[in-house]
Amino acid sequence: MNNHEIDYEIYGEEMQYVEIELDPQEAVVAEAGSFMMMDTDIKMDTIFGDGSNQEKGVLGKIFSAGKRVLTGESLFMTAFLNVGQGKKKVSFASPYPGKIVPIDLSEKGGKFICQKDAFLCAAKGVRVGIEFSKRLGRGLFGGEGFIMQKLEGDGMAFVHAGGTMAKKELAAGEVLRVDTGCIVGFSQTVDYDIEFVGGIKNTVFGGEGLFFATLRGPGTVYVQSLPFSRLAGRVWAAAPKGGGKDKGEGSILGGLGDLLDGDNRF
Repeated sequence: MNNHEIDYEIYGEEMQYVEIELDPQEAVVAEAGSFMMMDTDIKMDTIFGDGSNQEKGVLGKIFSAGKRVLTGESLFMTAFLNVGQGKKKVSFASPYPGKIVPIDLSEKGGKFICQKDAFLCAAKGVRVGIEFSKRLGRGLFGGEGFIMQKLEGDGMAFVHAGGTMAKKELAAGEVLRVDTGCIVGFSQTVDYDIEFVGGIKNTVFGGEGLFFATLRGPGTVYVQSLPFSRLAGRVWAAAPKGGGKDKGEGSILGGLGDLLDGDNRF
């Protein structure tokens, strides 16, 4: 095994966190801002890229970091190394309500493809790279653009799915149609493309976008019920506009309307 072999446990329901147990000299890498807590004797270090090619010198580090910029991520990641004598634990939290999904890359043929903001943390040695779309339609209308993330190695990686996560095992030739924003990730054997919804009524009044993502087996697909973009859109739509005044102010009911619809905030 080229990657560090780590033990883990996932806690919680809606707002989960993963606790990783590290043997002496074992390490885990994580996205900046995902750290929750850790034991003593764990050394935290900020590194360029994913830390998988630190031995390649300055150019290797710059290339690794540059790949992360293309996926919209930070130039840096954080490595947590157990420098003590016994087992130590470090925990990482999910960024918003949903599920943390453990991915054993050794069971996925050494490669897993996911959306750009799904990666949470992984065993030291897992490579976090980019996956270019080779199809123009997928790149223009697939929701994730031409670039997705790929996780490569033979160790454990952890990705985050918003809301409830569905795991689908597709047989050879079996097709699953998914909203483009609801894809978390899929194994490398799955063929990913987009499909026009079709129909004037669906296009104009459907409210579901113009395209489906089509995922053709064989392979494993992970789907989320609440993409962050959908959550952010609902929050933005419900937020008070115009200097902080909510929709009830200035109406006939005013504050009484808030009481009737259950909005009893002070």
